[in-house]
Order: sequence, then structure tokens, then C-alpha cells
Amino acid sequence: MNPKNPTAGIILAAGLSTRFGRPKQLVDLNGKPLIERVIDACLGSRLDKIVAVLGSDALQIESVLALKYGDRRFSTIINPDYRNGMSRSLRAGLSAVMQDFPAVMFLLGDQPLVNSTLIDRLLERFGASEKDICVPIHQGKRGNPTLFSSRFYKRLLTISGDIGAREVIRDFPEAVLSVEIEDPLHFFDIDTAKDLENLGKILKNR
Repeated sequence: MNPKNPTAGIILAAGLSTRFGRPKQLVDLNGKPLIERVIDACLGSRLDKIVAVLGSDALQIESVLALKYGDRRFSTIINPDYRNGMSRSLRAGLSAVMQDFPAVMFLLGDQPLVNSTLIDRLLERFGASEKDICVPIHQGKRGNPTLFSSRFYKRLLTISGDIGAREVIRDFPEAVLSVEIEDPLHFFDIDTAKDLENLGKILKNR
């Protein structure tokens, strides 16, 4: 039995979208909202549970998602403290699943090119290793999604600010399994309308 199974996916999607000017979670990319792309990747993977952490514009986003997702693996929670940074959403998501899941994967709601193949690859490599943290890298650059075993739950619940779990990864290098990925577009995140335009052009040319 794998001590890191079952694994829950936590989608961090509570941000204010300040630089975008409107809820980027619902912004269309080639016919599908950004957050739906991430949810679909999770549902197509071997993740056992998926929780989307919402905050800003949560009711609007929930109403859109409720029309499409009836999968019992998927649910949403609202982080009322979303204005105080990504760490609060990370902690809210972890608190919702930590009693039942010995490992978690954190995903970003604005990285629409993360797919189920990448998720499953990370799950497989993480599950087969003795490491307690797993991160994807491309040519030395670290990205998301990231995985943590329950060894680090207490530590994750202490982080603050808007840096996610970066400091935990930094402080425990001996616990980190790095998985090389071939396509840097998996790391592409949408912060501005220009980012969305650029990604649309890249996808069109592929």
C-alpha cells in the first residue's frame, strides 16, 4: 500500500485578479474558462479528490461551476481571508482534506496548460519515491503543481503571505523530488490580458 495514497488536489483560485481587471478564473481560453481547464485536468487524472479554493468573486464562479460539475470527487470551498495572500487559500484547502488524505497536490487556477498527463506523471514519481515533496522543473526552473506528504502538513499550516509553499520547498531541499518536464508552457500562468493574448497566439500556432 502506498503511504501517499489517496491524494487530494487543491486548486488555488481565490485571487483578486487585480492585474487582469475581471475574474480571470472565468476568462475564456479557446472556448473554456481558465479554471475549468484546470478542473478538467484534475478530473481526468488519478487524483482521488479535487477541491477548488475560491475567494474573490466566489459566488459568481461557483454558480458557473455548479452548472457543469456534478462529479463527487470535486467540490469548492470559500476562503473568506483570501485578501491576505495565497497562503491563506493553501491553508484553507489543506485543512479541508488533511484528515482523510496523506498527500496533497497544489495547483494554480491560472495555469490552464497543466494537464492530466503531467498530474499523473508527478503522482507516479512521487508515489514511487521516498521523498515528501515533489516539484516539476524545466531547465532548472521550478514550477507548479507541487506535492506534499502529511509530514509537512503542520509546517504548511504556518505559512503566511502571498508566496504559497515556496519557503517550505526552500527550507527542506533534502526532502524534494524534482521531476524534469519537457514543455515549459505547463508553467505558463495568466496574470494580465496580454498574457492571455500571448498564450492564445502560442496555442494557435501549435
